[in-house]
Amino acid sequence: MKLSSVERKIIENSIRDIKDFPKPGIIFKDITTLLNDKEAYGILMNHLYLKYKEYNLDYIAGIDARGFIFGASLAQMLGLGFVPIRKKGKLPYTTISEKYSLEYGIDEIEVHIDAFSNIPHARVLIIDDLIATGGTANAVATLVKQAGAECVEACFIIGLNFLDGIKNLKEKTDVYTLIEVN
Repeated sequence: MKLSSVERKIIENSIRDIKDFPKPGIIFKDITTLLNDKEAYGILMNHLYLKYKEYNLDYIAGIDARGFIFGASLAQMLGLGFVPIRKKGKLPYTTISEKYSLEYGIDEIEVHIDAFSNIPHARVLIIDDLIATGGTANAVATLVKQAGAECVEACFIIGLNFLDGIKNLKEKTDVYTLIEVN
């Protein structure tokens, strides 16, 4: 299922660019304007539903925090469970974690150790708003596997093609981006 050029333009036009955020030289892709545009958000979620309804998925795993918005909505639409992948120290039960590099240091994400245990070899879709360098997404793909599930695909609303995140993540799983920024 492909977006029409009109649908793609509606989604693209609903995403605001913020110059010099969070630091000079960066153009931040602000999806809050997509979220409050009922037409654009509806088109997006309908597209994702149609794309993934035949994937035979068991769970959607959303990356902290914007991936929660898209992931929880899509999981409900598909009749699946939703699993939050959180920053370290935010989950209340026993977790497994994965560290990853940032340009300024190291960060860590985690998931409940039993997040996918209800379904042996669960098929999981990872979702987030944007992929840049791919450090977080790679760590999430590793966590999904460590938790005993299979990462079927990683989905991002926006992919920054001028960075190596998509290329690196494709070594672990298929990657789908709706909007590509070159």
